[in-house]
Amino acid sequence: MALTFDEVRKVAKLARLELSDADLATMQQQLSAILDYVGQLGELNTDGVEPLAHPLPVSNVFRDDEPGVCLTPDEALANAPLRLADFFGVPAVFDTDEPVSH
Repeated sequence: MALTFDEVRKVAKLARLELSDADLATMQQQLSAILDYVGQLGELNTDGVEPLAHPLPVSNVFRDDEPGVCLTPDEALANAPLRLADFFGVPAVFDTDEPVSH
């Protein structure tokens, strides 16, 4: 399945990637090749093959849920691009230019 240049640009925008036209052309080829391969896998005859979640027999290997050391707000927000009090500032989803924190 060949992706168009505009489709790749849209995927890059959704992933918040700023790509040059040369990078978009490369991604167009690579993503199209991946989708072609997935298409080939879809053509395989899987009659009689049991679906499975993991190729190896595993059991729940969860650790005990015990409290650990927590970061302070200053430590957690040290590299935040935008900080509003003790919260991460994020772009608003609705029609406003002001960042919000929640």
